[in-house]
Amino acid sequence: MAAPSHAFTLKRAAQILKCDEDLSWEIADQLEPEDGMLWVYDTEEIHTLAFTQRGIEFLNEIIEDQFSQTDMPAV
Repeated sequence: MAAPSHAFTLKRAAQILKCDEDLSWEIADQLEPEDGMLWVYDTEEIHTLAFTQRGIEFLNEIIEDQFSQTDMPAV
């Protein structure tokens, strides 16, 4: 598998998945770097959670699993 060449911020991932950003944040806590989640660090200790394409797919799988278990619609 080729190394990822780009990443999506948490906010953009939530938009792509059409789900709430807070929900994405909660679920992202279950992911590991090998799942496609990473932190992007900037100056002055500013950091942002980001996902590779695989990370977004994995996040979507978890969201779908959780909603199918609770029968709650996605936001």
